[in-house]
Amino acid sequence: MFRTAVRNVLAHKARLLMTVLAVMLGVAFVSGTLVFTDTLGNAFRNQSAKNYDDVAVAVTTWAERGDEETAAVDKATLEKIQGLDGVAEATGRVSGFAGVADPDGKLIGNGWSNTGSNFAPGADGEDAQYDFTEGTGPVEAGQVALDRATADKGGYRVGEKVRVATNGPVEEYTLSGVFTTEDGAVNAGGSLVLFDTAVAQRLYLRPDEFRDVTVVAEPGASDSALLAAVKPLLPENAEAKTGAVLADEQAEDIESGLKNLNQILLVFAAIALFVGIFLIANTFTMLVAQRTRELALMRAVGASRRQVKRAVLLEAAVVGAIASVVGFALGLGLAVGLRSATSLFGGKIPGGPLVISPTAVLSAFGVGVLVTVLAAWLPARRAAKIPPVAAMNSVNAVATPRSLVVRNSIGGAISLLGAAAIVSGALIGNDGRMIIGVGAFFALIGVIVLIPLLSRPVIALVRPALSKLFGVSGKLAAQNAVRNPRRTGATASALAIGLTLVTGISVLGVTLGQAIDRMTTDHIKADYHVSMASGGPLDASALTALEKADGVEAVSPQQSVWLTVGDEGLSASGVTPGDVEKVLAIDTVSGSLGSLADGEIAVAEKTAKSNGWKTGDSVRVTFQDDKKETLKIGAVFEQNEFVSPVLVSTDVVGPHESMPSIVEIYVKMEGGASDASEQAVVDALGDNPAMSVMDQQGIRDMFGGFVNTALNLMYGLLAMALVIAVLGVVNTLAMSVFERQQEIGMLRAIGLDRRRVKRMIRLEAVVIALFGAVVGVALGTFLGWAIGKTIAASVPGYALVIPWDRLALFLALAGLVGVLASLWPARSGAKLNMLTAIKTE
Repeated sequence: MFRTAVRNVLAHKARLLMTVLAVMLGVAFVSGTLVFTDTLGNAFRNQSAKNYDDVAVAVTTWAERGDEETAAVDKATLEKIQGLDGVAEATGRVSGFAGVADPDGKLIGNGWSNTGSNFAPGADGEDAQYDFTEGTGPVEAGQVALDRATADKGGYRVGEKVRVATNGPVEEYTLSGVFTTEDGAVNAGGSLVLFDTAVAQRLYLRPDEFRDVTVVAEPGASDSALLAAVKPLLPENAEAKTGAVLADEQAEDIESGLKNLNQILLVFAAIALFVGIFLIANTFTMLVAQRTRELALMRAVGASRRQVKRAVLLEAAVVGAIASVVGFALGLGLAVGLRSATSLFGGKIPGGPLVISPTAVLSAFGVGVLVTVLAAWLPARRAAKIPPVAAMNSVNAVATPRSLVVRNSIGGAISLLGAAAIVSGALIGNDGRMIIGVGAFFALIGVIVLIPLLSRPVIALVRPALSKLFGVSGKLAAQNAVRNPRRTGATASALAIGLTLVTGISVLGVTLGQAIDRMTTDHIKADYHVSMASGGPLDASALTALEKADGVEAVSPQQSVWLTVGDEGLSASGVTPGDVEKVLAIDTVSGSLGSLADGEIAVAEKTAKSNGWKTGDSVRVTFQDDKKETLKIGAVFEQNEFVSPVLVSTDVVGPHESMPSIVEIYVKMEGGASDASEQAVVDALGDNPAMSVMDQQGIRDMFGGFVNTALNLMYGLLAMALVIAVLGVVNTLAMSVFERQQEIGMLRAIGLDRRRVKRMIRLEAVVIALFGAVVGVALGTFLGWAIGKTIAASVPGYALVIPWDRLALFLALAGLVGVLASLWPARSGAKLNMLTAIKTE
């Protein structure tokens, strides 16, 4: 039976090609994901181990500039550590944000991973952590060194001036050297600037103090013994660990992060394979129907039902194995491509070999063979039921559709169950997402079961139009599309699944995007928004500079403040009285925001209700310096997503904070937004590359941009499933043409020319593709509505938006898919010799 199965595969290799491609793509997705994440994990683990290879003990504190309470490691303590027995070297480090401007004044790097640190030379004048390829490390206040990638991007050479921004004003330094590093910030697409130690301490901490210390042991010294000797010398808040422990912890963090990425990619791979099941099942169903006489002859010469079933399943296993081999090779190429593509997004993966784990190999081959065999099980079962007497037929019998009553009843019940779960989950709200997920699964299965029933009435609606527009070709195409409802349903199901997911994501994404867009335009009056590219706080000098700039009508910061009322902590925004109303739309429920100028506070309505406060009440608050004041509530305002629940004047909180945490600054210009106004803001900030200045459109893009990014990522990941669905259409049409050779020959004999034969097959493909698309778009819109209801309460101004333009585009693309998928089958059908076709059995 195995030899028979292999011969059958070779005999029908052209008809099995699309099945092989579908399984191959799914396996490639799975194996590529596993190899890619294994390679990433191995590379980062090796880098982590290398970074801590010479570290015996690492000391970490959480001291920050301006934070006088949290102790750091001072110079005297560092010298004591250096003097311990067994210590070869102890190096102190400080670090923070540092951004380098390119020749055009733009920031080099992604902002959030642009880092500055100190050059800490040993007795030999070298810093073992950095390998200098040009020049030397900075040893004077006016010098810096840059990593190789940043120097190349900026076109900087040793001896040239470099503009560097930290959280304060931009300063110019002389480039003393260029180095290479495996620092994580640089690998993440950022930059690394090295300062002289004294300069770094002034910028990031305090003179003669270090945030971190790394200890290198002398040969033969015990890491644990050094750890025990170092700990008593450290301040209370410091944490000390051996390098081996830190390397293990970092490896675990890397493993955890990559596990999440792995799961996301594998979910989309599973979707692609699920879509492929319909293609495989359709292929083997049609092959069994076309080989009725052959299989009946096997029964007639003594083959049992079990042997026939086993033969078909063996064919599927052989196809799955072949597809798995090719798919795994393709997956290796995909992993290499993903690794290379990472650099296009500014990332850098440490060097290392491609890791092919036994898990990746077994998973790829197991999935490929298992999916193919499972998909072929029903066709194999039908093949086993073919009676020996069928061998007496003069032609291969085409399986006639049996009653679909049972199938339709089951499909209807499952669909209703799924729809009920989806609606109930939507009504529950935030806690109903899991119910919607379960309901979506049942609804999708139910619709797939019902698709053969749905195909007849839906396609019947377009039959008159097809006949009118395309004559006989259109009429025949509509009839062919519903001739075998099961086949049409299975082909359309693949497209329906992909478009259900794409449509649901689109409805939800567009609705969220427009809600965020409305929220931004309704609440922000400012012409410009200023923030740090790193996401950190702005220096107070930026606010002062903007307040003094020409053409500025109003400017207010969003200063992060923490207040304590009784035992409860409250987040507050420090704002400029009088100006905050001009840059932000804050609607009051009672009182007036003008009271902020009198030292009073404004409270959000929800916060006021939860605490039983009203306008005129006095509240005893504790500031972060532990000083207390009684503040009067001068206004209650409607909830606003752009400010904290409490508003307070910067004059009130100023005396309590030595270094205010200014998250962002809103600016309104006298002449409104213009190129000149924007340049005035940029100039006032000292043309600082680390500070982002955005206009109204930029503000909208900032808040809504992540939605578009997520949508595009989802579209890209779902593309594999849609490609497999297209292969299903091609395969069904190609095998259908083969099955209908005699019929096509007869049509040609009675006057249907080649052009009309092509048109008939193309229209059949378009009808099937559009049918699947309509089902997918309808179900996807329903799911998008339901999921949206669960997040509506947390998104102000949420209102369902049906993206009619995108839905129309999806349907148009489905029609185009039908046309493209029919090119080869239509050409094959038109080229049939009518006499040969008529004689075909």
